[in-house]
Amino acid sequence: MAKSKLVKVNEKIEKKVVGGYKKIEESAVGGFNKIADKFVDSFLTKDEESVEEARERLAAEQKAREEKNAAETEKRSKEQNAMVEQGLRNAQNATMEARKRAGVDK
Repeated sequence: MAKSKLVKVNEKIEKKVVGGYKKIEESAVGGFNKIADKFVDSFLTKDEESVEEARERLAAEQKAREEKNAAETEKRSKEQNAMVEQGLRNAQNATMEARKRAGVDK
């Protein structure tokens, strides 16, 4: 009987704590979104564009930049790998030539 009373009290406390947290979270997120919407509306919208349209446009532009950067990174990586492989081949050829000149390999 005593345990059930403690459990009930703990559940009440839990509900109040969680409820309070949710209210704070909603207020903080809501406030941030209001500020972000004002910023987008003031500085990032173009030609009678709504805030939602501006956000969609910005997201599409960001995605395009990320895809371009990924493609450039892949290209640079391939070029660097090719240069390393060529350097290794040149080093192997130089080693073989030096060994032949030294008379080690015939």
